[in-house]
Order: sequence, then structure tokens, then C-alpha cells
Amino acid sequence: MNSHDFSFAGASLKALGSGALWWPDEALLCVSDLHLGKSERVARRSGQSLPPYETRDTLNRLSADLAATNARVVICLGDSFDDLAAASALPEEERLWITRLQAGRRWIWIEGNHDPGPIGFGGDHVQDTVIGPLTFRHISHPAATAEVSGHYHPKAHVQARGRRISRPAFLCDDSRLILPAFGTYTGGLRSDDAALARLMDPKALAILTGPVPTCVPMPRQK
Repeated sequence: MNSHDFSFAGASLKALGSGALWWPDEALLCVSDLHLGKSERVARRSGQSLPPYETRDTLNRLSADLAATNARVVICLGDSFDDLAAASALPEEERLWITRLQAGRRWIWIEGNHDPGPIGFGGDHVQDTVIGPLTFRHISHPAATAEVSGHYHPKAHVQARGRRISRPAFLCDDSRLILPAFGTYTGGLRSDDAALARLMDPKALAILTGPVPTCVPMPRQK
């Protein structure tokens, strides 16, 4: 399992190359911003057609991480669905797929700005949750500590072997950990964007996802 091991707020964590967060001591897998059903939502609102495969691709990658970790607890960190109508419109095959993934596990849906309120799937539906020293919520609170969040879809740009690489990335400082978006049809916000630069400590780190997760100082504008 390709990962980068690190400690945050006293918890020993693994940033997986897929963009998921694995907490072995709690047998907990956390993913953020799945945005399931995005192609349906885009077609419904704009008439633009996207290949309708993103939900299956996202669920395939989530299934692989669950099989690799044998997680007993799963936290979906908000914006799991592109909107509430997209959740309702998922094909039966994909709804049953989610139900199978939930079987035998504690499954926690954190409310996001795209999917506030109840959705028609099993599990716990909450605004935030605390497990051990960590607080899990969708959007980071500026005064928070020991917080795990998502929402921003962070990505980082680095120079490697003479070329510029851009990848989704975990951002981490002493107070907060922001996860990359896990969903297939999700863009990203550069780590040097003002919104992230203001939120993250000057000594923040970025863990780039991919085959070999790599930890670097969080890229910022010079």
C-alpha cells in the first residue's frame, strides 16, 4: 500500500497515494469530496454531457482502499454527492454498491456544502464528529485545532527532474489537516491560492498523492 506515514495531533496516520487517509490504530479510512453523481448534476443544470463513468471509477478506487486496509470505520468528509438530487438519481447498481461497501462497517457521512441534510443511504449523518484527538468536519474553521477537513480540493505544484508536476495533495500544519478530493471529476485549488495560504501555517507541508506519495514544504507564491 503506497503511503506516506506522518503524525498529526498525536495520531499516527498514513496519507495514501489515492488521496484517502488511513488511521491504523482506529481502523479508520477517511475520504473527502467524492462528488458522486457529478455528471448527472452537470447535465441536469447545464445540458452539458460528461461521460457518466465517474461514480463507478470513484467507487472502484474506494473499494480498493477498503480491501487493502480492511477498515472498520469510514468517514466521508462532506460533498460525498454533487448535490442531493444527484444522490437520489444514482443508478440502482451504484446505490447497491455503496450499500455493500457499508456492510459490517461504521459509516459516517459528514455534511458538506453540496450535500447538506439527510441522504437516502445508511450510516450516521452528522455535521462533524470527534474520534480520539481528532475532529472531522467538511470546511476548516480558522480557530480549530487537531482538525481534519476537506472542501478545498488542494493540489500542489512542484519542480521535479526539470518539469513541473501538479497533483492533488494533503496539506498539514500543527493545527489542521486538509484532504485532497477523492472524486474522479473534481478539480483542485492550488496550495498557493490566497484562501489556503491564509489558512495554513507558514511551516505547513504538502503530501502529493500518486504512486509514491511525496512530502514537501507547502508551495506558496514567492
